[in-house]
Amino acid sequence: MSDNSRETTVGKIGDLAAEAGLRRIHILAWRDLADVEAGGSEVHASKIAALWARAGIEVSMRTSYAQGSLPESVRDGYRVVRKAGRYLVFPRAVASEISGRSGKRDGLVEIWNGVPFFSPIWARGPRVTWLHHVHEAMWPMVLPPKLARAGQILERHIAPPFYRSTKVITLSESSRATIIDRMGLRATNISVVPPGIDPMFEPGGEKSATPKIVAVGRLMPSKSFDTLIDAVRRVRDKVPATLVIVGEGYEREALERRVRELDAEEWCELPGRISASDLVDHYRSAWVLASASQSEGWGMTITEAAACGTPAVATRIAGHVDAIDDGVTGMLVYGGSELADALTRVLDDIDLRSRMADAATRRARTFTWERTAHDTLSVLAQEAIRHRRR
Repeated sequence: MSDNSRETTVGKIGDLAAEAGLRRIHILAWRDLADVEAGGSEVHASKIAALWARAGIEVSMRTSYAQGSLPESVRDGYRVVRKAGRYLVFPRAVASEISGRSGKRDGLVEIWNGVPFFSPIWARGPRVTWLHHVHEAMWPMVLPPKLARAGQILERHIAPPFYRSTKVITLSESSRATIIDRMGLRATNISVVPPGIDPMFEPGGEKSATPKIVAVGRLMPSKSFDTLIDAVRRVRDKVPATLVIVGEGYEREALERRVRELDAEEWCELPGRISASDLVDHYRSAWVLASASQSEGWGMTITEAAACGTPAVATRIAGHVDAIDDGVTGMLVYGGSELADALTRVLDDIDLRSRMADAATRRARTFTWERTAHDTLSVLAQEAIRHRRR
């Protein structure tokens, strides 16, 4: 999409908001982009909020404290309010909305990231819920058994009945199918709007002189970076590959310990959080992007790498099956042994890798944040118009 097309889409966002009477939109989110553990969900929310603000909408995002950040600030034109901790943010954000302390709103967006804000119970007026994926498999990875079971019950049995009439937006058709199957939400109420890709992600530079695998994401159990490290160890029996895992999180210590156990310090690097330009450089120089994640709404790193001319090998899960055109822009696999075999094949076959890279780049050009912001707002606008008619 050209710069003119992007600006035209931003103009359409403003027209759509004006037609629906959406001058002020509040967003409720668990975490902020400034949080050290921010990931794809936070990037998604920030990109859309910024584009809505650029189109003339007054956007306010309420979220939890972020280390080293002010309680209130403005980012890319939208207001961010960071109050309460990871758990108290839910009741405090709701209380603020109910009491009116958050100010007037014409529309509400609730981001359901594991634990919902239960907006159907207390919110009046136009509202939508963003639900990127079902967290069912993630609960046991991040919580003790009893709390994990409580989280699963909340997500699958307690919360869904309240959302039967709520318009839900998710990132992929596979995530939509899982939400319908596991949570029982109405298919007619669930819209699919894929995430965009920032224009900075584009081909350039040169590939690494030696086989290089890159993985990006929060260092947390559901990403299964330990599985990926083990898989690359097996890859190295046939191909002298190196692995760079970009990201930060509470699993760092365990992953560093695994690297030491495998005596992998020479071929496995964990640089932590890096600058956007460094991330682009890693995507461009990599021979392949890898993901062993067990739960994703889409897999934004896959399409970011694709935009830089790098194909992917990833687990066959909801989200990934939409981000990758299997056999065309990358490969989908079921487990650790398949992951190692697929990585070896892509690294060892320059013709296959080149074809996939070209296809991945072409497909990536179809995803823009402007289109995502417009189509996401369209669902809320339809709700606003319906409420106004009522």
